[in-house]
Amino acid sequence: MNKLIKTIALTATFAMVLGSNQGFARGDSVSLNGAGASFPFPLYSKWVSEYNKLNPDVRINYQSIGSGGGIKQFSEGTIDFGGTDAFMKDEAIAKLGVKIHHIPTTLGAVAVVYNLKGIASGIKLTPKALAGIFLGTIKKWNDDAIAGSNPGMVLPDTDIKVVHRSDGSGTTAVFTDYLSKISPEWKNLAGSGTSIKWPCGLGAKGNEGVTGQVKMTPGSIGYVEMAYAVQNKMPYASMKNKAGAFIAPTLDAVSAAAAGVEMPADFRVSITDADGQNAYPISAFTWILVNDEQKDKTKGTALVRFLWWAIHDGQKFGAAMDYAPLPEKVVGKIEAALKSIKHEGKSLIGNR
Repeated sequence: MNKLIKTIALTATFAMVLGSNQGFARGDSVSLNGAGASFPFPLYSKWVSEYNKLNPDVRINYQSIGSGGGIKQFSEGTIDFGGTDAFMKDEAIAKLGVKIHHIPTTLGAVAVVYNLKGIASGIKLTPKALAGIFLGTIKKWNDDAIAGSNPGMVLPDTDIKVVHRSDGSGTTAVFTDYLSKISPEWKNLAGSGTSIKWPCGLGAKGNEGVTGQVKMTPGSIGYVEMAYAVQNKMPYASMKNKAGAFIAPTLDAVSAAAAGVEMPADFRVSITDADGQNAYPISAFTWILVNDEQKDKTKGTALVRFLWWAIHDGQKFGAAMDYAPLPEKVVGKIEAALKSIKHEGKSLIGNR
């Protein structure tokens, strides 16, 4: 996973994907720079790689620095697009003084991973138990709050070692958004956001850092995007959802969480603690931040077409990497948003 910490610089294009008569001639060259969420980083890396097979004329650089860093750099105008799992608040958008778009790209789950010798995936956790663990009030693995949901499982009388993100993180925003919904005590003491004051535990940078810290710390527990848990063969918990069912963070469970949510026009929506018998409760969309008015026509056109490809052909790569596809009813709304992105008042891709 060390390679995932580094910046990738892969080339990609899409003229062949979107067809001819697109106004982007072969031989033109453009570079796009983005940064932000580590949550979707494995999938974004795959997308860029697949683009490279189509045409090398557009170069895309994306740095996995966390959603907080992505929002900051996007707001400062130092990158062409930002990646975030935590949508920007009204006040933060107002400070920009310009219209922006949150473009949903995929869905994923925040998995609760742990390191207990001899105990594979399958520990069941209630919302109360999870909140207690991260509040520091549940200190032992064999505490009744955990053992009660896992009859027949021999849990050790060892200390629970909490691992959390140390950087500004959309994964943290999703995780703490969930905890704030299910635990008044958590909401009052710690709250939610990309960065919070943690009641207990050890911090690590990025999904990559939390993954590594939990893997090398016996008795530990942490939270990472599902792709990191699967790729590193880490045990993860099944969470009790609002309907009372213990659900593992599978693609179907993430899709179930999104199924009953009405997508607002600006795409800023939380799907944690969603209704539904089969919904995994710590699920989330992730977004690309894009300016509505693009200063550079060539870059703007390249970016919008990249995103058009991502919400269509790009979706087929998600399942193999533990990302759920965008709901069909959402894709149509995203298409309209992409068509509205403009340069000097004119749409960059027009009607499709």
